[in-house]
Amino acid sequence: MTSKDAPPPLPEPLLVPVADSHTHLDMQNGTVEEALARAAAVGVTTVVQVGCDVKGSRWAAETAAAHPEVHAAVALHPNEAPRIVLGDPDGWSRQGAREAGGDAALDEALAEIDRLAALPEVKGVGETGLDHFRTGPEGMAAQERSFRAHIEIAKRHGKALVIHDREAHADVLRVLAEEGAPERTVFHCYSGDAEMARTCAEAGYYMSFAGNMTFKNAQPLRDALAVAPLELVLVETDAPFLTPVPYRGRPNAPYLIPITVRAMAEVRGIEVDALCEALAANTALAFDY
Repeated sequence: MTSKDAPPPLPEPLLVPVADSHTHLDMQNGTVEEALARAAAVGVTTVVQVGCDVKGSRWAAETAAAHPEVHAAVALHPNEAPRIVLGDPDGWSRQGAREAGGDAALDEALAEIDRLAALPEVKGVGETGLDHFRTGPEGMAAQERSFRAHIEIAKRHGKALVIHDREAHADVLRVLAEEGAPERTVFHCYSGDAEMARTCAEAGYYMSFAGNMTFKNAQPLRDALAVAPLELVLVETDAPFLTPVPYRGRPNAPYLIPITVRAMAEVRGIEVDALCEALAANTALAFDY
């Protein structure tokens, strides 16, 4: 195993337990039980497991039903929706080459997300939203239709909405305003600047910060974190992605949350324990557990 693939060591435990508001255990190495035990050992006692397609969303719901410390979010990822409609000839979404299914296939997939969203162990609908980075103009209509449908599903079931916003800030905010955002809306892996953080704060949207806030080039994220109201701030791994410095590029997992939390406390100029208390309370409110 090269050092690049080696999991980073366990960080110093947090004294006040927190939640990882967004993780993908199904994309990480090892068993769910191992991941949860490692996380709990450093004070990460709750995780929100997020689905990106029908199969992953079913798995998220099943995993949450089997583990009290896991809550599920279910959705078609913004890059999944256009691939259901238009096909995925290059197999980007790790499901092999797929034929175009058209609008009927998207409706069928959304109906399954709607069914899963009704389950008690499912606390969120997401990750949904818009991604102008990975989906080109031809896929925008399907992506936006899917996003609007997920907003409606979240509101009808009284669940949190978990947003994936990649290079699409203005459009995401526009669709939320047009549809009317659910009572609890979370910008996962918040990627806006301080100005957008003020806009989100005015609307009461939660902002979840990931390990990329530790990256050298991430000053705009740190500026956003500095102005976001503490009661709207969450922390996440988005594991296996976005591993915090000094382990950037190595596999991420919920047990690495303490590194990001300590970096966040530094940015905000508050004690780590005080930040942990806020993060734990905020995540429980955001996801209603």
